[in-house]
Amino acid sequence: MVKLSVIVPFYNVQQYAPDTLKSLRANARDDFEFILVDDCSRDETPDILERAARELPGAVHLRHETNGGLATARNTGLDAARGEYLTFLDGDDWLAPGYFARLVAAIEELGCDFVRTDHVQCTARARTVHRVPHGRRGEVLSPRDVILPADRSTSVDYAYAWAGVYHRRLAEAGLLHFTDGLRTAEDRPWIWRLHREAESFAAVSLLGVFYRRGVASSLTQIGDVRQLDFIKAFDQVVRETAADRDADELLPKAVRTYCAIISHHLGSIERFEPSVARKLKSMSAAALKRMPQDVLDEALDSMDIQRATRLRRLRRRPVSAEVAA
Repeated sequence: MVKLSVIVPFYNVQQYAPDTLKSLRANARDDFEFILVDDCSRDETPDILERAARELPGAVHLRHETNGGLATARNTGLDAARGEYLTFLDGDDWLAPGYFARLVAAIEELGCDFVRTDHVQCTARARTVHRVPHGRRGEVLSPRDVILPADRSTSVDYAYAWAGVYHRRLAEAGLLHFTDGLRTAEDRPWIWRLHREAESFAAVSLLGVFYRRGVASSLTQIGDVRQLDFIKAFDQVVRETAADRDADELLPKAVRTYCAIISHHLGSIERFEPSVARKLKSMSAAALKRMPQDVLDEALDSMDIQRATRLRRLRRRPVSAEVAA
């Protein structure tokens, strides 16, 4: 059986794909497979991946005929994966040599459902270590028990799918697939579901993923309408958390995080196209009205004055029936 499946979506990353593939080669092992999913790239990425399919040990090359977005591309890779363990990498990021072997060794030693790791964020020449927001390392815990507290950064806020490794039983239980079609914030419903429904996890102090920030083609850098999919993503988080057996405890965290993300986007609204900025305001106002209002009141009361004022003003904004739906 394949020990590890690595799912790597690519979309118009001809500038970065060679570094990504070189780092995969430095992690190759006879029992590892690398599932390279081309999400209908329009640049030279398909040619680069075709060469990789011939030259990279363990490579499996898949191609979408239409662009589906990161969530859908990852799902394509998950459906094709054969590994006992699964992990992810984005097509513009890269790895330290031998990282995957250490990652597999960590989860096999711990015997848990999934393991979360630290990573290095790379912006131009700057390098910053970002750590899993959980202090107990190398200890198997219940994922549900680390969702709270509501007013601090916790493991559900560290939503990078590629910062960890996952046992196949999670995929078989339906916990590793993403919401098809989400263009941004696709990791948010995913990480919340994982922490609510998986049985065991651990955080380990293992560095080896280099996350490239500031890429011009990344959705985090583009202020177009696709960015507004964060509303769909967090609507899903709130809806699914409201149906959880511990909804009374967990909803304040989900709602407060949603509010913080709305405030963040409103605070940098100038980067959006004017029509998208107007849509951001109207859709965010409607989202506030959909939240459990008593939980929202508590969330706003717990936030700093600047964010709370911004959100309370938005909450009073009239919303059309079309947008509210």
